[in-house]
Amino acid sequence: TLRALENALLEFPGCAMVISHDRWFLDRIATHILDYQDEGKVEFFEGNFTEYEEYKKRTLGAEALEPKRIKYKRIAK
Repeated sequence: TLRALENALLEFPGCAMVISHDRWFLDRIATHILDYQDEGKVEFFEGNFTEYEEYKKRTLGAEALEPKRIKYKRIAK
């Protein structure tokens, strides 16, 4: 279950990279965030997911956290 995974990760003495869309889960287990962005840029943040969102809101503004529609390039024939 998710609770068992959470407990195992909290007790794990090493490092683990966790990828999840579950914000509550990330808040409970994350101590650092690696945000992989456009053009291969990676942003390192020390803190949990909620703290990272607050940081992004302060630095980029609230609009930056709103979901955006992905635009795909047309495939030429």
